Amino acid sequence: MSTQRTAAITRTTKETTVAVSLNLDGTGETNCSTGLPFFDHMLDQLGRHGGFDLTVQASGDLEVDAHHTVEDVGIVLGSALREAMGDKVGIARYSSRSIPLDEALISVALDCSGRPFLDYDVEFAPETPGLGTPPMDPQLVEEFLRAFTFAAHLTVHVTKVKGRNTHHVVEATFKCLARCLRDALVVSGTALPSTKGAL
Repeated sequence: MSTQRTAAITRTTKETTVAVSLNLDGTGETNCSTGLPFFDHMLDQLGRHGGFDLTVQASGDLEVDAHHTVEDVGIVLGSALREAMGDKVGIARYSSRSIPLDEALISVALDCSGRPFLDYDVEFAPETPGLGTPPMDPQLVEEFLRAFTFAAHLTVHVTKVKGRNTHHVVEATFKCLARCLRDALVVSGTALPSTKGAL
């Protein structure tokens, strides 16, 4: 395994420009600016609770919708995670946790499998207000997670056990994902955790 598990990726399209730098063995230092303050807050949770140093700078066509920005940040962040993981030798690979936030309880199970898959069992009513100003539609959490999961080549299951407050449900989701990533990516051995010899 490389001694430095880091990555820096920039992606530019007609809709967005996204730059991400990631250090998996950092101290939880974050600097996230996407034009969506609530999304920035969630990305901060991901870095701080994951123990990663994370910088995200994004500009997008927010006058159209937040969708492009949120999804493209997921793509670039997932790509950075995949690169930073390197050969995955010695990592724990699997993790699962349940995280509460007041009345909300979210469960996440994660496998650094090399096989992209997302099962997302969290529902919000279509008329649920967006969070922050400009608003982030909570439905976009699934779009972010799908983009992130597939770009990082992870298997991720997210389940809402209970919860009524939209902010609490979303924040518990990001915190739980962060803690699962932290657990799964800890280096605790010298072997590749796969009977196939590849991840």
